[in-house]
Amino acid sequence: MNEVLHWLLDAFNAQIPVGSSSLLVREVVGNVFGLASALGAMRRRLWAWPVGIIGNALLLTVFLGSVFGTDHTANLFGQAGRQVMFIAVSIYGWVRWKQARDGEGHAIVPRWASGRTRVLLVGALLVGTAGLTPLFRMLGSYEPVWSDAWTFVGSLLATWAMAKGWVEFWLIWVAVDAVGVPLLFSAGYYATAFMYLFYGGFTIVGFFVWMRASRGDKPRIDTGLPDPTVRA
Repeated sequence: MNEVLHWLLDAFNAQIPVGSSSLLVREVVGNVFGLASALGAMRRRLWAWPVGIIGNALLLTVFLGSVFGTDHTANLFGQAGRQVMFIAVSIYGWVRWKQARDGEGHAIVPRWASGRTRVLLVGALLVGTAGLTPLFRMLGSYEPVWSDAWTFVGSLLATWAMAKGWVEFWLIWVAVDAVGVPLLFSAGYYATAFMYLFYGGFTIVGFFVWMRASRGDKPRIDTGLPDPTVRA
């Protein structure tokens, strides 16, 4: 049993050497799951939610380095907190999109938020950032703390807007990435930073995909696996 526990611990803390530094394997894997979830979201696939939850759980252990035995990494409480938030909101989005199955509810269709909603989203991002910055600083989050708070609040709003089916959620992600990428590079989370950098371009593509879908034939969400008995 002890040997199994030691093996699991070694696997949990496995690292990939990169020059004079290293990357946690679970940070890389967590971001791969995040990318897969984003691809699924762009195509409005139900599996995007559970895949994203797995990635969030892995990244939660990464950003709380001192808690999970990786003291060489900086604690980013905003980044860690947003993984918890992602999991909670993703469960909501998973249930909401699942209701799109035939006979159980209406399909989630990409649509634009109202002008009032857009104002509220921007206001929530600014007020939330200002309100959480002192809290994250008190907890000892990495400086500049306001950027950690910005990425946390923006991620919450983007995930919630995605669950609602608002096209604007992609633009919120652009705003999150613009601040999050420099913060992550500065804190030494290179795998996540490069993934966010890629997300920056990907979110723009996703925005145009959803924008076209909002004008088109109202495609339904794919909630199941392909039927092998049906030929294309």
